[in-house]
Amino acid sequence: MVAEVAVDGAEWRQFRCLDHHCYRIDMIQSKDVVLFQGDSITDCQRDRSREAQANAPEALGLGYARYTGAMILDRWPGVAIYNRGIGGDKVWQLEQRWQVDCLDLAPDVLSVLIGINDTYHALDDGVGTSLQHYDQVYRQLLKQAREAKPSIRLVLCEPFALRCGQVTECWFPELDHRRTLVKEIAMDFGAVLVPFQESFDQALDRAEAAYWAKDGVHPSLAGHMLMARVWMETVGRD
Repeated sequence: MVAEVAVDGAEWRQFRCLDHHCYRIDMIQSKDVVLFQGDSITDCQRDRSREAQANAPEALGLGYARYTGAMILDRWPGVAIYNRGIGGDKVWQLEQRWQVDCLDLAPDVLSVLIGINDTYHALDDGVGTSLQHYDQVYRQLLKQAREAKPSIRLVLCEPFALRCGQVTECWFPELDHRRTLVKEIAMDFGAVLVPFQESFDQALDRAEAAYWAKDGVHPSLAGHMLMARVWMETVGRD
């Protein structure tokens, strides 16, 4: 629920209210720690040897996390940005490294993009993640993050795919269900939802699917820039 309350007796601001606690909707502030978490789309060839160094370009990878990070730093000097995405991860693998790659970093803003491998591997080799398990684990991870830092601001990104390359129509019934789960989780946790699938669908009016992601999963340079722009428009809006 979003409410408006008075601050200092005069100025009205929006707050996000959850579990009887209200948090100001200033998603990013100077000196925040911002963490991008996910799979290969977030990882994008980041240099793990430098991952402990905030804002190191090589550690942020070559994709949307780096471009988004650059825009964040331009707008909010003093922010510390980390990328801990790992290629191939499913939500339960995220769980295995959650303490080290999330909680220990104590992020003020946590952005998560996870789900395409949970879908793809279920269709390809039968070792994906059921919708029920995906929902349970995802919620548990966010619960742990909020328990560790009650003021944490959560950003959940839609898992997405484009109809080209290795992606076929049979991917979408399950992927659509998974995206619905992410929307429900975002509502329940008072998180901001970044509509990546919707944005790529709209981008098809400008260029064919392969322009944005040649294999249907991993974005091109243009695809990553689209993601960064959408992330900022959704999360960083005034």
